[in-house]
Amino acid sequence: MKHLRDMTLTFTVTWIFWLCQIRGRCLSQVVQPRVPPGQQVPCFYIFGDSLVDNGNNNGILTLARANYRPYGIDFPGGATGRFTNGRTYVDALAQLLGFPTYIAPYSRARGLELLRGANYASGAAGIREETGSNLGAHTSLNEQVANFGNTVQQLRRFFRGDNESLNSYLNKCLFFSGMGSNDYLNNYFMSDFYSTSSDYTVKAFASVLLQDYSRKLSQLYSLGARKVMVTAVGQIGCIPYQLARFHGNSSRCNEKINNAISLFNSGLKTMVQNFNGGQLPGAKFVYLDFYQSSQDLSSNGTSYGFDVIDKGCCGVGRNNGQITCLPQQQPCENRQKYLFWDAFHPTELANILLAKATYSSQSYTYPINIQQLAML
Repeated sequence: MKHLRDMTLTFTVTWIFWLCQIRGRCLSQVVQPRVPPGQQVPCFYIFGDSLVDNGNNNGILTLARANYRPYGIDFPGGATGRFTNGRTYVDALAQLLGFPTYIAPYSRARGLELLRGANYASGAAGIREETGSNLGAHTSLNEQVANFGNTVQQLRRFFRGDNESLNSYLNKCLFFSGMGSNDYLNNYFMSDFYSTSSDYTVKAFASVLLQDYSRKLSQLYSLGARKVMVTAVGQIGCIPYQLARFHGNSSRCNEKINNAISLFNSGLKTMVQNFNGGQLPGAKFVYLDFYQSSQDLSSNGTSYGFDVIDKGCCGVGRNNGQITCLPQQQPCENRQKYLFWDAFHPTELANILLAKATYSSQSYTYPINIQQLAML
């Protein structure tokens, strides 16, 4: 029973499941997940890339990893694999939702812990299977959804194979999917490594991405997801990595990339409308406008306390964006003043501000905010 006491989730007796091979025999146990006081949903499942990865890439062969200092310099657990100085967006959101601890990475989540959620996100991952392969191994969206399918199979044991009860449980959970950035950064606009920019026009590429994404989100729906957040791709034409490489006359940002992303984002919002309009009965999808939010944080940086909006707190070269943050590199002293942590990712403060804005207001959410979604 010590294992149960150590779990962050509390349990009361209702459903029987079997725990075999404990001291050589099977024991009958009964559990029902009970939501801790103040926690607004029973569980939270996360899919995405390095913006929300919290350690899934630590043990694989890839350049897309962040389990070294100074990453995590402001996080209580240190360098856990989060691609920022502290909390990610979903860390901050989990706190707002009342979770007593952060959602565990799928690579570490085991057994009953999966009842409260898991983070499947992987740095360099994209909607397309080949995306991010220039950086090494990663878990694509297709594999992340498959991993959630494996999770559902494990959860079914806790519900004694009662699919109706399991689906009822999962229907109350929140699901987050933030995908698409790498399909542009580490695919379409990396023509030395990928042929997609010659295979597709910008409009056609957005279309095939959305078709693939729609299939994957529909798979999540078939596995029990009903309350789902999907994010627009942020204004990545303005991140330090792009600013270090772009030399435009009329704009500091690479508007070619921003315009391409806008096509995807527009289609994604239409997809959300279609899902909510009856295409996926009983589902409620919420569109998070990370493009507009990143634009606002950049345009009005000083009003949020950001003195530096065009360079990373940690990095090398022009805009601290030519090479991203290196092991044991000395970062900027005052992280609160920087919008970006490294060449690609926002600082903890930017993540917290965005989490608060999307949780309780409709500045960047459609058709409702996250707090309202949790209450459904």
